[in-house]
Amino acid sequence: RPEQELTWSWGYRPRSALDRVKAMAPPPPLTPSTPLLHGEFGSYPARGPRFALTLTPQALHIQRLRPKPEARPRGGLVLLTEVSGCCTLRSRSPLDSAAYFCVYTYPRGRRGGRRRAARTFRADGAATYEENRAEAQRWATALTCLLRGLPLPGDGEITPDLLPRPPRLLLLVNPFGGRGLAWQWCKNHVLPMISEAGLSFNLIQTERQNHARELVQGLNLSEWDGIITVSGDGVLYEVLNGLLQRPDWEEAVKTPVGILPCGSGNALAGAVNQHGGFEPALGIDLLLNCSLLLCRGGSHPLDLLSVTLASGSRCFSFLSVAWGFVSDVDIQSERFRALGSARFTLGTVLGLATLHTYRGRFSYLPATVEPASPNPAHGLPRAKSELTLAPAPAPAVAHSPLHRSVSDLPLPLPQPALTSPGSPEPLPILSLNGGGPELAGDWGGAGDAPLSPDPLLPSPPGTPKAAQLSPISEGPSEMAASSGLPPPTPGPPVATSAGGPPDHLLPPLGTPLPPDWVTMEGDFVLILAILPSHLGADLVAAPHARFDDGLVHLCWVHSGISRTALLRLFLAMERGNHFSLGCPHLGYAAARAFRLEPLTPRGVLTVDGEQVEYGPLQAQVHPGLGTLLTGPPGCPGREA
Repeated sequence: RPEQELTWSWGYRPRSALDRVKAMAPPPPLTPSTPLLHGEFGSYPARGPRFALTLTPQALHIQRLRPKPEARPRGGLVLLTEVSGCCTLRSRSPLDSAAYFCVYTYPRGRRGGRRRAARTFRADGAATYEENRAEAQRWATALTCLLRGLPLPGDGEITPDLLPRPPRLLLLVNPFGGRGLAWQWCKNHVLPMISEAGLSFNLIQTERQNHARELVQGLNLSEWDGIITVSGDGVLYEVLNGLLQRPDWEEAVKTPVGILPCGSGNALAGAVNQHGGFEPALGIDLLLNCSLLLCRGGSHPLDLLSVTLASGSRCFSFLSVAWGFVSDVDIQSERFRALGSARFTLGTVLGLATLHTYRGRFSYLPATVEPASPNPAHGLPRAKSELTLAPAPAPAVAHSPLHRSVSDLPLPLPQPALTSPGSPEPLPILSLNGGGPELAGDWGGAGDAPLSPDPLLPSPPGTPKAAQLSPISEGPSEMAASSGLPPPTPGPPVATSAGGPPDHLLPPLGTPLPPDWVTMEGDFVLILAILPSHLGADLVAAPHARFDDGLVHLCWVHSGISRTALLRLFLAMERGNHFSLGCPHLGYAAARAFRLEPLTPRGVLTVDGEQVEYGPLQAQVHPGLGTLLTGPPGCPGREA
């Protein structure tokens, strides 16, 4: 499907056939070492060394010129894969005619972890500030174009007119995810980084189960370029099912969604990390990798799995359906949630000690094509290079206080929301382009006038004003805040969806299957149906799976396997080579649909890690139904 091979630029989605043709047109070929810009710059503070900078499509090369050229430059190569964004600055001293631009990077340290570094360069080659400002702006614009995948003009002038408006993102944070550290991680790592990248955001903390589902049902989606969940996989499950419950689900489900891992189960983030070409990572490193990819922009079609349960209700999965050992570990380890991702390790040990087998009937519709190898690189989207650090104050407007929110956008949000009772701690005063307190050292030196952001770019035409943005409601039936009624009670354990496309491959549950289906009946230790490559951040269950291969990857383990052999399978799954062990109890098939009929009276079934009603179920893949913000594709092992 050609329309699924596109990667939209930030703030731009092709609508017509002509737009699609233009979007698919390849940019002029550039080799990785092609010099795009070259120039001499000073440093900040002004008494520091001088540098020769060379910008290529893949890196910023920095060579010290004075006081003494370096024979072996240290830190002289800044890979664009490690850059979150840049901005232009000016001195607060009226006597300083120089202009400045700052590059935000997150290089890997000697121990493998990422650390933030800001490099500020002084454009002082001209006599007037206006000329130096134009030079700093030219470099910041070119760097941002490379980060966002925008083509640079061959012989034309590089100006900020090449850049679109900043994308608007809605961040949904589960403050209790990841051992209760999700909010702290979001505040300390995510928000500064996406601000440095020039991404405008509105952040809401979820307060209860299915809160995210209710929120997205009441959104005016035309005002947002993406919905990002800052949590584990559970909040994204709610978001996707909420979009598919809307009356306009056909358009709503096209809204790009993304995930920044701050939970105990970060399977999709592990797949995004691999798609971006990064080495396997956990914890803060995984979060920083995924945040870097989000800053670069880039979306990918996402297959969704329509799951029909025994009661006839339907929900949509982006991850997996599990029965047996995997679902047992997932649900039984809930009591160890305070341990974070270590809960699964402990749950696995306990599950092996009490290993169960389950009798069932498993049927599937085989795929007509073999699983495809990873697809070629897509184009990269774009974003704006610089924004003012202090957004204009918004007029006070009444808003339903059903959630806690913080924003860098002038949205109609009341001040009391920033200090609402129950917040983990008072929300910080946030601003754009990394203007948090930690940047004071970047832009201020002893004896030098401090720097301040230089708002070179006015808001592009069409940027909505604060009064034009619609308040966020909690679904179509939200009660007025002044009604005095208690808040709604938490919903069922799993969000079901009445919308979505029909399942044309599935006969009704309980009726015979077509003859082209394969059926097996017996005793199983586990059955797993998975869409992406990862079952966990460090578990590669389907190594060749792609986000849009149109397949559900089926894995099962028959009874009779020893505990040692089962443990060996899961240890090998960390590297994705469990199929090469030659285990006779392990089976695999790529399918378009499947049906699972448990014949054991008791057991646990999960969809995306959420427990659902126990009984027969069936599911069908809907290729490319959703859109996932993945960042640009990378070459595996590029960090090695």
